[in-house]
Amino acid sequence: MYKDNIVPANEATHVAKADRTSNAGDLWSWSAEDLAAAIKRKDITSREATLSALERISDVNPKINAVAEVLAEEALRAADAADAAVQRGEHLAILHGVPVTTKINVDLAGHATTNGVLAFKDKLAATDSPPVKNFRRSGAVIIGRTNTPSFSFRWFTENDLHGRTYNPWDKAHTPGGSSGGAASAVASGIGALAHGNDIAGSVRYPAYACGVLGLRPTFGRIPSIAEYGRGVTAAIMAVEGVLGRSIKDVSIGLEAMVFPDARDPWYVPAPLSFAGADAPCKVALFSGNATYKPDASVAAALKNAAEALTAAGYVVEEIELPDFAEGQDLWSQLVINEWRDTLGAAAMQLGDDRIKRKFQDWSDLVPRISVTEFSAAMCVRERIAIAWQHLLETHPVILMPNSWELPMMLDRDQGGLDAIREILHIQSPMLLPALLGLPGLSVPTGLSNGVPAGVQIVAGRFREDQCLAAGRVIEAAHPMQTPIDPRGF
Repeated sequence: MYKDNIVPANEATHVAKADRTSNAGDLWSWSAEDLAAAIKRKDITSREATLSALERISDVNPKINAVAEVLAEEALRAADAADAAVQRGEHLAILHGVPVTTKINVDLAGHATTNGVLAFKDKLAATDSPPVKNFRRSGAVIIGRTNTPSFSFRWFTENDLHGRTYNPWDKAHTPGGSSGGAASAVASGIGALAHGNDIAGSVRYPAYACGVLGLRPTFGRIPSIAEYGRGVTAAIMAVEGVLGRSIKDVSIGLEAMVFPDARDPWYVPAPLSFAGADAPCKVALFSGNATYKPDASVAAALKNAAEALTAAGYVVEEIELPDFAEGQDLWSQLVINEWRDTLGAAAMQLGDDRIKRKFQDWSDLVPRISVTEFSAAMCVRERIAIAWQHLLETHPVILMPNSWELPMMLDRDQGGLDAIREILHIQSPMLLPALLGLPGLSVPTGLSNGVPAGVQIVAGRFREDQCLAAGRVIEAAHPMQTPIDPRGF
């Protein structure tokens, strides 16, 4: 039987054969929507779904190391409680009995919030964080906690405590970061949904790299907290998000996570949908310029997505996004300067060698600024936000890349200043939506050279409904066959 423990990357875990049920089968591959419906109809039990998901962890996690902590005993207790509620005829929440994962950088009561840091391996949480609390409130069964880079501050997922997470499509490519464990898990059938968080693409980029859907909501949409406060940049840019294998599941995951929490003063109780969200509209296509040029795979993904939207009645127009280069630089100017003496200082003291090298190089590229200059930079952010809002009035949906290249090879950020400068250029589409607090959705469009390709959809504040509507069109035209068995291991 599983034990609730941190599982080393090279150690397989096993479900006791005696505890299997004949109906568990391939339930690990089912969608969240189908699992919830079948559990409510009593066609299957949550225990069967949970056992199937735990067996899937046993089968594939030793290869990809997506789940850093397996919560089997807790999960089975939660599943049994879910099944008892079904038998009693109680009201059942939207994810009742559905196996999911959460990221190991948010609090789960009684477990260490390690954030991939060796020094935090015994840092037990007293209470559940808002995303964990809301998943539970929505009936979900948390089967494990997914891996992240040290301090959750790389587009690669590896740390000295939990080891390296691999991309199930090709282990030579990054699974993304910092929610690389979440994306790799969902793509491989470990959990129907995964929680992640995003300040610089940490939901959207792993989703892109692993060929799944990843939604970064508007800041204020899903409640979030930080132990010592978040600072200005994290408060207005960092968000909790959700990853899944379909637009429908991501929509369900979003609905499950939006309950208010008094611990977040930035929370906004905005409607999840507005009239006319599904109606075709004008789309601003940003496919590059003289400075930012997509590689062939990215250009093809944008073309395919644009054609799908056009066929569905959307009017797609090539448009230069306002202040794109300036906004990309502004993200670093604001975040790195605020974090130098907070998260950056902690990373330089307690982090592993990879995060130290990454943060030092990024910091070296960003000049120090005064408080007055920081305030002036925030005014520039406001000016850019206004320009984008004017664009979104005429073109409510923006179609743009996740990255200007296919998913990066492992550890590309360990090559010094030039490598970081190059990566910031490549990853610039991740930064602008975060800088402005906008929702962004990563949607796969198929494979290119054996690894996932895809696009990013951005909309106005609290218009996740328009992101999801456009994403649904692209998904229908370019369905991604996930979950998959890890390839080439």
